[in-house]
Amino acid sequence: MDLIYNNHLPTGRMEKEIRLKQKAKVIWLTGLSGSGKTTLGLGLEKELYRMGYFVQMLDGDLIRHGINNNLSFSVEDRTENIRRIAEVSKLFMNCGIITIDCFISPTRKIRAMARDIIGKDDFLEIYLDAPLNVCEERDVKGLYARARKGEIPDFTGITSPYEPPDHPALVINTFKTGIAETISRSLQYILPHIKFSEESV
Repeated sequence: MDLIYNNHLPTGRMEKEIRLKQKAKVIWLTGLSGSGKTTLGLGLEKELYRMGYFVQMLDGDLIRHGINNNLSFSVEDRTENIRRIAEVSKLFMNCGIITIDCFISPTRKIRAMARDIIGKDDFLEIYLDAPLNVCEERDVKGLYARARKGEIPDFTGITSPYEPPDHPALVINTFKTGIAETISRSLQYILPHIKFSEESV
């Protein structure tokens, strides 16, 4: 039997947020490679899920092995990488899902593009501030060493610049702050934005 959709509108974001009892937002974690983005993202995903929130985390390894596996690390491809991530995040958000994005997203222009796609009221930018030397010490994959040898071109922090956000919603100095405190401080900022209430619909 065919379903008839005449005179019926698609189910919107608000209805899905009501079903999930949460306000969908995109939590955008930016910082140098090794600053702790994925570690924080995993911690936030675990804690928010424990609290009853429906969350999807995206990070560079996941995206570049899948939807963006045809992109290089050139300036043009990095821009396209972030554009696709922002569009995917917007789709999740429109399904009522909270998305945690863990990406270097090295320039203000690239992050502004992501913010424009997602919407400034739904884009929660958290800057993980860690000095380059600390990030190099944490580099278990040896990417910085390879970049310094010239084996990886356009590597952020070595041969390609990183521009810290001018006005991030939250800054965490991850070289001074442990992961438990980093998660706690992030949650203090995030929870008021994602908390569902009947008055908000």
